[in-house]
Amino acid sequence: MSTEDRRQGRPDQRADEKQAERRKGDRRRNVRVPVNIWIEEHKDGDLYFQQAGNLSVGGVFFERTIPHPKGTRVRLRFELPGREGLIETVGEVVSAPEEPGEQGAGIRFVDLDPVEERLIRAFVEQSLAEQDEQDEQA
Repeated sequence: MSTEDRRQGRPDQRADEKQAERRKGDRRRNVRVPVNIWIEEHKDGDLYFQQAGNLSVGGVFFERTIPHPKGTRVRLRFELPGREGLIETVGEVVSAPEEPGEQGAGIRFVDLDPVEERLIRAFVEQSLAEQDEQDEQA
């Protein structure tokens, strides 16, 4: 969808170029931090334990997992390292390897409770601050 250049009544190519560039780049909206936590995943009465490799306010990446198909919704339960409280939310599989034998899955949080969102945001911000401090000391 293009916008009109009001001065000349022609499509604004710059807007189209910006949209195309955004589509090519990384679509993540939230900063991710590396984690090494286990997450309970519930689907259709089955329970899976997934190892998370990174986390953001918007979602989580499961490492070494045989993913569900894109669009699959799952219930998630996990604790953040060094924090009290259990995070419980629904996630949707948004990325999965396309090659046979590859593993991993990107999960987007769906309808994350505002309190749990604040807990994750505080964890991510603290993790980033600690990374910056470690980088300065190196």
